[in-house]
Formats: sequence, C-alpha cells, structure tokens
Amino acid sequence: MKLILASASERRQELLKRITSDFDIIVSDFDEEKVSFQGSCGEYVTKLAKGKAENVANRIGNDAIVIGCDTIVSFKEHVLGKPRNELEAFSMLRLLSGSIHQVYSGVAVIDTKTKNVKIDYVCTDVKFSSISDEEIKSYIATGEPMDKAGAYGIQGFGGVFVEEITGDYYNVVGLPLNKLNKMLKEMGVNL
Repeated sequence: MKLILASASERRQELLKRITSDFDIIVSDFDEEKVSFQGSCGEYVTKLAKGKAENVANRIGNDAIVIGCDTIVSFKEHVLGKPRNELEAFSMLRLLSGSIHQVYSGVAVIDTKTKNVKIDYVCTDVKFSSISDEEIKSYIATGEPMDKAGAYGIQGFGGVFVEEITGDYYNVVGLPLNKLNKMLKEMGVNL
C-alpha cells in the first residue's frame, strides 16, 4: 500500500523521512479559509488536517494511506498563523516573548481502500525567554519567520528563543511522529 503525505511542507517531509523513506508527496489544494476557528484549537487543527487529507484522497486511487497535517500556534486562546508581513511577524514574536504558548498539530490518516479515517491532535507548551526588539528584528531579517505559524521555527534560528517545552518536540516542528506512528499502527500500517 502506498503512503502519501498531503503536504508541501519541507519540514513535514524531513520528519516523515525519519520513520520511513517509502512515501510520495501529493500537495493538497484544500481551501483552509473554509474552516473557521470556533474556539477549540484541537478541533480547528483536526478539521484542517482532515480537509487536506480528504482533498488528496479524493484525487487518487483506492490503494493508499493519505496523511494530512496542520499546525497552529495559540496564545491566550488566539490563533497565530503564518505572518502576512514583517510587521505582523514582529507583533507575534513580541507577544510570545517571555510567555508560554501552545503549539497544536492536527493529524488525519485516511485509508482510501477501506475508507477508514483517524484524526487526532497533539498540544505542546512552549516557553519563550524574554527577547528584545533588536533580537526580533534580527530574526525577522533572516526571513525564517515568514512561512511559519507563530512566526518562528524551533528547528532553526528561532530555537534560541525557546527556554522550555513540555510535550512533543516534533509537534512544534510540524509533524508529531509519535502520534502519527500510533495512528498508522491502528490502521494496520507498520513502518
């Protein structure tokens, strides 16, 4: 059975390669704007992940396992997506400075043959050190924050701001490997 990652994210592709090299990539064109935030981060990310996985599953044959994933940053019940510009990135990082926030990743796994669907999410607490405006500006100048939820990448330059995490590190990067592996096993897929 073919394993398909429904994501263009290089970080998710790199992480999936840590548990298997035998997968294909088919990028989902699911319109994330169709899903509105209703107050539950876990519900929100699982709907997004499921939408991405279903979008790809509906375009392929009946002998594949499709993995969809979405990651958001939440601070005091507010969702921080990818910044639209440098000013928004600055505002997000200033908000996160010296505080604890949550990173949620929703995961959806679809067996196109049996139509079995598993969805779940992981939440990790991340504590940032206090960071100066100059540090934020220097980080933004690297370009790294612009394509990441919450305007930082723990696996890159942004990792220097992270004082502590409670939970799954790989969730913060964008693909909770332990959760994904358990879900695949539940569907009879052993990597």
